[in-house]
Amino acid sequence: MLCRELNTSFVVGIFLVYGLSQGFAGSFFRVVSDFYWKDVQKMQPSAVQMYVGLYYIPWIMKPVWGFLTDTFPVRGYRRRPYFILAGFLGVSTALIISLQGKLPVALALLCLVGMAAGVAIADVTIDACIARNGIEQPKLAPDMQSLCGFVSSVGALIGYSSSGVTVHLLGAQGGLGLMAIPPAFLVALGFVIFELRTNPHSEERKVMEKVRVVWEGMGRTIRSEKVWKPALFMFLSISLSISTHEGHFYWYTDPKAGPAFSQEFVGMVYAIGAVASILGVLIYHKLLKGYPFRSLIFYAQVLYVVSGMLDLIFILRWNLKLGIPDYFFVVMEECFNRVVSRIRWMPMIVLSARLCPLEIEGTFFALLMCIDSLGSLSSKTIGGLMLHLFHVTRTDFRNLWLVAFIRNLLRMITLVFVFLVPNSDQSDVVLPPELLKCHDSGDSESLKLVAMEGMDEA
Repeated sequence: MLCRELNTSFVVGIFLVYGLSQGFAGSFFRVVSDFYWKDVQKMQPSAVQMYVGLYYIPWIMKPVWGFLTDTFPVRGYRRRPYFILAGFLGVSTALIISLQGKLPVALALLCLVGMAAGVAIADVTIDACIARNGIEQPKLAPDMQSLCGFVSSVGALIGYSSSGVTVHLLGAQGGLGLMAIPPAFLVALGFVIFELRTNPHSEERKVMEKVRVVWEGMGRTIRSEKVWKPALFMFLSISLSISTHEGHFYWYTDPKAGPAFSQEFVGMVYAIGAVASILGVLIYHKLLKGYPFRSLIFYAQVLYVVSGMLDLIFILRWNLKLGIPDYFFVVMEECFNRVVSRIRWMPMIVLSARLCPLEIEGTFFALLMCIDSLGSLSSKTIGGLMLHLFHVTRTDFRNLWLVAFIRNLLRMITLVFVFLVPNSDQSDVVLPPELLKCHDSGDSESLKLVAMEGMDEA
């Protein structure tokens, strides 16, 4: 249906960016980079938790990337150059970390952040199209986000399924070398997408006017009570759910204190979780997209608290007292957590797209995603500090349960702030009419997929 209603290049872009770059590469990167820090760099879990938080710096900079794509075309093109830039950045950093042996920690971290930056830049470019189409055709907004979530989950399924086996066969560095393939497709995408070229000299004269319009529009929008309240909730809901993933990962693979899961099984657990993510998307798309934002997010947050309690039961090994084997319980826990996470996240993304005014949709959507990334950075950083304060190390996990318990209490506190979310239906117009007014920029955006032999004509 989306192909009939929207430009085909938009749908293909979603598959390449969300499915290949974010879904497959993101999940593959998550597992392989964890083993890289653990087995190659021999780092403590609290330090890795802090480093992982730095991966979100390029995502925090999304307003910068969005601002560039909205206001600074390159040789008359607003989208193509940024796909190419994202691809080259991802390819180069992946090859450096995989081919140069054991790098100093700072340089290795810089390469991993660079790989994340390539994904973030490509994400901003496609997000601008999502936001625009969501504003122009609001009834399709849930369907577009469902497609994004679905292809991302399918890509994650493939990435997780292959990650553990790849680490076992090629090692963590060899696996990171394979991460050069997805960004190479982004480079190709930048060359095969046709975009109507504007007059470069005319665009140069319009840049300062566009800068003024963008900043004035962003300031006017973010000051609206209907915008800053849900944005604040999204930040609080993420930052208060502190991340303890690295502590769990080290415990999963520890042969003495933990269940001693193998590399292949860790990848398989995450792969099964990706299937559960797809189920979560389908549940939202078929059953929940007609519910008001506030009530849906409230009950999803309640289920999110319950999923955290399952995590606590596993760490305390109460599952064994109940006669449930570790292998079965961790799969059940991962599936439940992924379904709930998707149901909780989908309406937030739909709401974010609905909060964007026309003509600055790329920059403003990037700003909202930046706020979410700040929440993730806070979550990772606070989680790393908690692991350090409670002395959770590579071999000592006695207080890991206490960190998880504190995390669950913070998730419960988030319920207090649900009143910040609008109680409107997901198909309703959220922005006030004065913020929906479109400033005519004098040009329209058109992207199509064309054959390579037609590039010269373009």
